[in-house]
Amino acid sequence: MVDRTVLHDSVAPLPDHAQSRPDDPSQRLKLHFALKVPAEHRHALEAAVARGEVIAPEALSNDFGLPDDTVAKLTDWLKSQGFEIKHVSADNTSVYAEAPLDTIERSLKVEFATVTRRGRTHPAARNAPSLPEDLARDVRAIIGLQPHRQARKHEHTTTETRPHAKRPDGYLVEDVLAAYGARELEATGTGQVIAVLIDTFPDAGDLKAFWSANGQPATLKRVTKVNLAGKQPLPAPEGEETLDVQWASGVAPGATVRLYAAGTLSAASIDHALDRIIDDLAEVPGMRQVSVSFGLGESNFGSAHAEIAVQHEKFLRLAAAGVNVFVASGDAGAMPDAGGQSATGALQVEYQASDPYVIAVGGTTLRLDEDGTVVEETAWSGSGGGKSAVFPRPAWQQGAGVPDGTERLVPDVSLVADPETGGLSVFEGMRQPIGGTSWSTPIWAGFCARLNEARANVGKPPLPFLGPLLYPLAGTAAFRDVTSGSNGGYAAGPGYDMVTGLGTPNLAALVAALT
Repeated sequence: MVDRTVLHDSVAPLPDHAQSRPDDPSQRLKLHFALKVPAEHRHALEAAVARGEVIAPEALSNDFGLPDDTVAKLTDWLKSQGFEIKHVSADNTSVYAEAPLDTIERSLKVEFATVTRRGRTHPAARNAPSLPEDLARDVRAIIGLQPHRQARKHEHTTTETRPHAKRPDGYLVEDVLAAYGARELEATGTGQVIAVLIDTFPDAGDLKAFWSANGQPATLKRVTKVNLAGKQPLPAPEGEETLDVQWASGVAPGATVRLYAAGTLSAASIDHALDRIIDDLAEVPGMRQVSVSFGLGESNFGSAHAEIAVQHEKFLRLAAAGVNVFVASGDAGAMPDAGGQSATGALQVEYQASDPYVIAVGGTTLRLDEDGTVVEETAWSGSGGGKSAVFPRPAWQQGAGVPDGTERLVPDVSLVADPETGGLSVFEGMRQPIGGTSWSTPIWAGFCARLNEARANVGKPPLPFLGPLLYPLAGTAAFRDVTSGSNGGYAAGPGYDMVTGLGTPNLAALVAALT
């Protein structure tokens, strides 16, 4: 009998309502076999990011990847067991393979149950998977055995606007550009590509209507679609994908949006999308900014902490390649529940925003007068923020207002998010105000595209990872310090705070500081 190794942290305990085995054993599931990355590779990448260096995509694969024979040993075994290989990352650190449930049960020694979550029933492994010892030596985790655990999107709609709202359907792009010192900038993101990671594609007519409402060219050439769902149909648009593309393209009209539709927001699907973004960097050199508008409270990962560890390595690779990933901090304040929509849970932050190699984006309430002048900006009560229970404090997270401690703090920066003022979005042909940190995050990604173009215009290379560059600018003209409001666990105040981070940007001053 072949000795096997159990990969304990690949799954978490199932909820009490888990039911018996799925009726259809031929149902197929895509899994992510994450291979072990040598510690010396990880340490070298961390050191490069700390020095502000950028590693070329080819070097990222060739110098910090794994040998072909390591991945071939795994893929040969998977094929022999009845798996179909769907994708191998260019650096050989990830193998994505699909198989029927009965094949997965037999080959990985797992037992499946069914779990119903948000009206949909999913197969879910009751126990941790195992592999033959000679294969397990190279495999860090098997991700995707519990697809019922999915990240939540962070957009909010409202049917009413406050009396001070300047626009009945929410702020337009020109309002936001003016409020954040971006309207007069010559750089519009030309030559840049903004990656948006979400589960599906928006309706083309909604995009055109949004662009037309904002006086911008209504051409679909502004968006490139990458479908990662394979033969599976993509879900219907829900609004998040629409908001992300509309506002990323709206605030950076010279840029192209490259939309990665993962099919679902399960860990395996998100991993696959991140790997495709990394793989595409060599062919899409202008893709230096990514918008991610979803997350899940750190406590909801339970014992499946391999999911976080594996994604963390991908965010490190992106940071090392000079790609800034902007992640919504959440819309349930400092105490998100399991669904991420209600402030009735434990005091916690959400992952992916808590990863130290992303820029976490919180939210504010922005009030403008009739001529677009900022009357007041306060912390939005829904802005996610707090202390990570997973990641230590990065060395660069220091300065005025940063509390003592050793935990990674969230967020890093913020921007308008309150849905009660809201930004215009067009969904299913209807204009509506929409908000949440899902609104602030694609705007920050668009601003980063304008920053990178501004640097190119003066002969400077693209930005490295922004974290170490932003914190020294606290208290300067580059940021408007937001000093009032609360997210239910923490209060905004002078300097850094765990509701609005460093504050909101004055993009013209930020461009001046970073070019």
